[in-house]
Amino acid sequence: MKCPFCMSLDSKVVDSRLNEDGTSIRRRRECVTCGKRYTTYEKIESTPVLVIKNNGNRQIFDSAKIKNGIIKACEKRPVSMAKIDKLVSDIEKQVNNTLAQEISSKKVGELVMNGLKSLDDVAYVRFASVHRQFKDINTLLEEIEKLVVTKGEDGNK
Repeated sequence: MKCPFCMSLDSKVVDSRLNEDGTSIRRRRECVTCGKRYTTYEKIESTPVLVIKNNGNRQIFDSAKIKNGIIKACEKRPVSMAKIDKLVSDIEKQVNNTLAQEISSKKVGELVMNGLKSLDDVAYVRFASVHRQFKDINTLLEEIEKLVVTKGEDGNK
């Protein structure tokens, strides 16, 4: 690390602390040459994950879009904002843990639906109807029947 005062490359770390949000480390350094102190910040460099849309376009993964979709699906439902934030955080972790630089929008939608299925049945069906683009009422009924069957198997009727 180059000293901002004398441009020397020789310094020592006097103190290291994790930032309040836990995303970076604050380091107090002292220049060995001139003795002056200065602060540096160290954070992980992340490469963005691209989402491949149905039409082939690519855009950077944006957890805010996921959150907005989940909020719309959960509108007027007894789902707390804390649960929505947790679900968004879990989905973001899953996307980043794939270690892939690209992920399909279908895969992201499936992650959201899996999370919503355990959160709220109505929100799940709302989101699935948009994500899977149900063509008619029969397709919607089939999805609801599948949900009822899996809930029945889990014993969560």
